Amino acid sequence: MRNTLLLRVLTLVLVLVLGGPACEASSLGLTVHVEPLEADGGNTVRAHFSAIAAGACPPLSGLCGAGEDCLVHQTSDPFVGTKPGSGWCVRRWQKTVPSDYKDTISLGSDTEMYVSLNAAPTIRENSGKLNQPPYLSVKDLDADRVTCRFAQADKGECEKCSLSFTGVAAVGQYFIYLMAEDRIPVPPGSQAPDSGPLSAVPVHLAVTVEESTTSCLDEPVVSGKTPDEDATLYVLPWEEVQFDTDFESQVENVLEVGVVGPPGLFRVAFKSISFLATMTIAWVRSENQLPRLLPVCFAANSKSLQSGPRCVWLYQRETKDLPVGTKLTCEASQMTLVLPVATLSDIDLSELQLNSPTCPVSYNSTHLTASIPLDGCGTNIVHTGSELVYTNTLHSVHPFTKVMRRPSMELPLACRFPALEVGGPHVNITVPSEKETFGEFRVWVEVHQPGEGPLGNHTRVPSFRPLRMRSGRLRREAESPSSSAVGSRLPHLDLQVMSNCSIERAEMIVSNCIESETADFAVSSPILDQGCSASNTTLEVVTTRNNSKVYRLDLSNIKAQGLTMFVECTVNLCIATMPSQTCPDLCDAANGNRNVVNSLFTNTYNVQSGPVSLVVTPTIAPVNSITTTTARPAADDSAAAAAAAAAAAAAAAAAAAAAAAAAAAAAAAAAAAAVTAATNSHGKTSSL
Repeated sequence: MRNTLLLRVLTLVLVLVLGGPACEASSLGLTVHVEPLEADGGNTVRAHFSAIAAGACPPLSGLCGAGEDCLVHQTSDPFVGTKPGSGWCVRRWQKTVPSDYKDTISLGSDTEMYVSLNAAPTIRENSGKLNQPPYLSVKDLDADRVTCRFAQADKGECEKCSLSFTGVAAVGQYFIYLMAEDRIPVPPGSQAPDSGPLSAVPVHLAVTVEESTTSCLDEPVVSGKTPDEDATLYVLPWEEVQFDTDFESQVENVLEVGVVGPPGLFRVAFKSISFLATMTIAWVRSENQLPRLLPVCFAANSKSLQSGPRCVWLYQRETKDLPVGTKLTCEASQMTLVLPVATLSDIDLSELQLNSPTCPVSYNSTHLTASIPLDGCGTNIVHTGSELVYTNTLHSVHPFTKVMRRPSMELPLACRFPALEVGGPHVNITVPSEKETFGEFRVWVEVHQPGEGPLGNHTRVPSFRPLRMRSGRLRREAESPSSSAVGSRLPHLDLQVMSNCSIERAEMIVSNCIESETADFAVSSPILDQGCSASNTTLEVVTTRNNSKVYRLDLSNIKAQGLTMFVECTVNLCIATMPSQTCPDLCDAANGNRNVVNSLFTNTYNVQSGPVSLVVTPTIAPVNSITTTTARPAADDSAAAAAAAAAAAAAAAAAAAAAAAAAAAAAAAAAAAAVTAATNSHGKTSSL
């Protein structure tokens, strides 16, 4: 079950019965942030609409009429997602409307929303100011208690709308209308009566119920340095704020991080490697008419699960008018500040400094001056679309003495240049392709007896590195070999996951390996799971090759009990962006996310072995091999996979016949055939 508005409102499985055309809106969600306008005593408000439409992004035409105080937030990078169903898209606009407002709004030809809000002007007794309706999701500037209730038809909020709950929900989408109200908080233990809501703003959301074989307890969870729920980030004019969102998903890989936030929010560097996923979110405060509080809400989606939502608040700090006579001059290489000190009588001028304390700030009895280079003194550069903005800050820095209540100042400085006028080379920065970063390479697996194969010099007298096991996983008990097994069973085999990548700093990342008795892996058991060992008897062999991995398998803990098994591994190559850093250890949740952020990865490749003999055979000669090479586009994967599976099955039958003949002759010798399979970005080669 997914909550597509990223609001955790319902925790029960539900059936929602809706009646009447007004309640059958096809939007997946809607919130309205309301700002009362002081100019007419709050009788009109600036309403900021955020609507989620199903499918492709609808046009924004028709939202603003001629002569209306209305602004549509056009964007080339809308908030979109692929889950649930056919996906979704967020559209934003703002409009000045009456404080008591009801209307039906069309967003494109397929999305219609009935909107009702009640923000009639109320002067607060505790402050003498206009009441500020709550922001969703959920914060109130007046520190009021915010509650939610279902929309009521008798109040004109939703016509013929009803809601019922049962213990079962059919697959589908269910639309819910809520109203968020703010009430003056009552001290604990107080007998004061509830004075009723001060305002009510709408919340529309959709709950999507999908078929799934996974448990809701397996949903992705936040990790790493993701900001805390309801964390507030304060933003000065022209300042950039940035934070990372990190997730862990133990069952399914994260496919996307769905984000809803203010216009101009950047979502970059999404990476999903094994059970780790990360994405960076950033926002630059430029000139805007947005609310003072801006929520940024996000959740991770896997194939059939969604994480709990998390919201972070961006608080646009209020600034006062500059003193009369203040002058900031923007030149080609520096900005120059002249500030009258008469209005700074309570500020200790000796404590004022720029972003870099090494840059001087001069002052006399009348003026403070500073010459600030655009490429020094801690000057930052931010990009706001059509402009490059150079920013610095003049602020008070109190010495480390005893705590004192003293006035301080924080003055943001900014020089704005149209991007086309900024000198210097015009460079188009792109992330290098896999081939440009890692060169031509292939990855493959080989299974050998200890001391054999390309890495036999490392496995003959090996040094072992213990592998972590995922928390909570129990060791599989060793099972007795099946009575139908032919010959004596080998005690150990070495799984060699290899690459011929020639980049010295490239590291092999093996996220998962499974084994099966059949080539189609219809029934399989884990060897490695998200970088962790599935058994405490599996060890990593230490080698001198970063681009390959070797694992010593204890066959007493392998589920396959027949004569052969097949192995499949999921791998990436990785290069840490800094020489002092390393690629992530997927089984180390504490450090994995940070290293994912600071690394470059190849695509994810699945590499399979052919049939691997699990018994001692009477001859050193390998089983007759069949080699198949198929070069094909990705669309032909299924056909080629079927052909490879058929060839593997034939080879398995041949191996079984050879082993049976050997047993009849009562011969025993220690030999195993090396079985290899290779995959590269152009095709697949299998040697069976």
